Amino acid sequence: MEMDWLFYEKAAYEKGYKAVCGVDEAGRGPLAGPVCAAAVILPEGLIIEGVNDSKKLTEKKREALFDVICESALSYSIVFADVAEIEEVNILRATMNAMQRAVESLSIKADYVYIDGNTMPPVSIDGECIVKGDAKSMSVACASILAKVSRDRLMLKYAEEYPQYGFEKHKGYGTKLHTEALREFGPSPIHRPSFLKKILK
Repeated sequence: MEMDWLFYEKAAYEKGYKAVCGVDEAGRGPLAGPVCAAAVILPEGLIIEGVNDSKKLTEKKREALFDVICESALSYSIVFADVAEIEEVNILRATMNAMQRAVESLSIKADYVYIDGNTMPPVSIDGECIVKGDAKSMSVACASILAKVSRDRLMLKYAEEYPQYGFEKHKGYGTKLHTEALREFGPSPIHRPSFLKKILK
């Protein structure tokens, strides 16, 4: 049986909601760089060919879909929570803040929100969490692609600024290459100090 990518969206529209929005984030786990959240409202009934959980797609495919999603969406927004915010409030709170800001930044006011994961950010509209939502809901999957591509593009810019860390290869995640560079060069201004305690003992 083929999966219904619009199962959740349909359920919300059937309850009478008019602007259903999917939200996801990228970059909770890395040792460096911001966390990024995206919110997407798609036209009712739209399935974008090729969309899937961003982690299951190649970089090239994500880049191509990014433009299609931006052109197809009724509204979308992409928001970052920087390292200073992550350090000030912790990564979970910073992620929730970014998700909240993404929803609030939409040019069309959403009235129902699907959040990837199991924690609801402090939004003022109705909604629910979907665990692994980026593999179950079209609008959440689209949000996951926008967040992942936007963050990756930013990390490529940081790779030019701080070439010694290899950000272009690992995007800030704690790979062997990255941790070795950290031990050799110490942290950069975009590293998350609270994430480095175990590595830089």
